[in-house]
Amino acid sequence: QVLLVESGGGLVQAGGSLRLSCAASGRTLTTYAVGWFRQALGKEREFVASITWSGKDTFYSDSVKGRFTISRDNAWTSVANSTVYLQMNNLKPEDTADYYCAADPRPLRIGVSRVSDFGSWGQGTQVTVSS
Repeated sequence: QVLLVESGGGLVQAGGSLRLSCAASGRTLTTYAVGWFRQALGKEREFVASITWSGKDTFYSDSVKGRFTISRDNAWTSVANSTVYLQMNNLKPEDTADYYCAADPRPLRIGVSRVSDFGSWGQGTQVTVSS
């Protein structure tokens, strides 16, 4: 497992943008597939986006497709840290949730990922979109 740290959440008005970041503490994320999930109050955790370890392939839920972009900066030295980003544009009140990044060294599932596809999780960062 790898310890993940998310950042970048906050309060934004509808139509605004936020960029979430996910980095690993203690080791690099370079060889891990990474996913973003979110969980609204009283609801189950749901898939948002994912990216292969190389960054070549990305997948999105239908609800965020065209508005969110997942990307990564891979670091190939031991002193640097790879970071995965989730750029969120045109935010809507229904995007309000706690956002979690997750990582796993196994090949990424094509399409919608499941919670069980990832072995390491961050603590989450809160995103609130006001109307």
